[in-house]
Amino acid sequence: MNMAKGFFVTGTDTGVGKTIITASLIKVAESLGLRPCGMKPIETGCLESRSKVKSSKLKVEEKEVLRPSDGIFLREMAGMSEPIDLIAPIRFKNPLAPFTASEIERITVDFRKIQKAYTELFKKYDVVIVEGIGGLLVPIAKDYYVLDLARDFALPLIIVARPGIGTINHTMLTVNYAIKEGLSVAGIIINYSHPPEGSLAEKTNLKIITQLSSVPVFGIFPYLEMVNAYAIEQAAIKNLNINRIKNYLC
Repeated sequence: MNMAKGFFVTGTDTGVGKTIITASLIKVAESLGLRPCGMKPIETGCLESRSKVKSSKLKVEEKEVLRPSDGIFLREMAGMSEPIDLIAPIRFKNPLAPFTASEIERITVDFRKIQKAYTELFKKYDVVIVEGIGGLLVPIAKDYYVLDLARDFALPLIIVARPGIGTINHTMLTVNYAIKEGLSVAGIIINYSHPPEGSLAEKTNLKIITQLSSVPVFGIFPYLEMVNAYAIEQAAIKNLNINRIKNYLC
């Protein structure tokens, strides 16, 4: 599927802050003079809202649509004008693994729709930053996982990890399994999705992961009191290894 430069952002778990890190990579790409876009191929937990759409008879009708909050956020961070169906082509209402949500909602994941959306985006942008869903073994369909989606995109992985206790195990499991499965892992970003606790684990995890991991840590992204484009950009430029990221994007 891959025809563009960029990253596939995955996590050691759900809720580690992949969306913020995806946005930060978009801002780094912009600072390098590139035209990046964000993509969230599959999003669950979408809220329903009423929207006006054209029917087959060219009449405007109101219908319930699912609003992908992560996809909308990434579109805003990248300053994109593309329809949300390109950025978040597959959406589910239930906040579950895609396979579980698809079973409950009786909707099959349309991989051709994902590929078509990705193809349109890479034609228009220099860089595509793709946000995965959960961790690598989150099921999307029977016998098809986020790992397989990342392999199909063929973009180097950025692994987002928690800063606190337990993250060494989760990070090394994710890194080692991805490499074992033949994926290219660019680096790790430790993300403070919650305020720092000041724990001993937080103070020592970077050093230990750096010693144990065969891939580099691209930086520690701080907790942001205010989440907006400027704050994300400034935090990314200050705290991430821009040169390492540049090597993959330029």
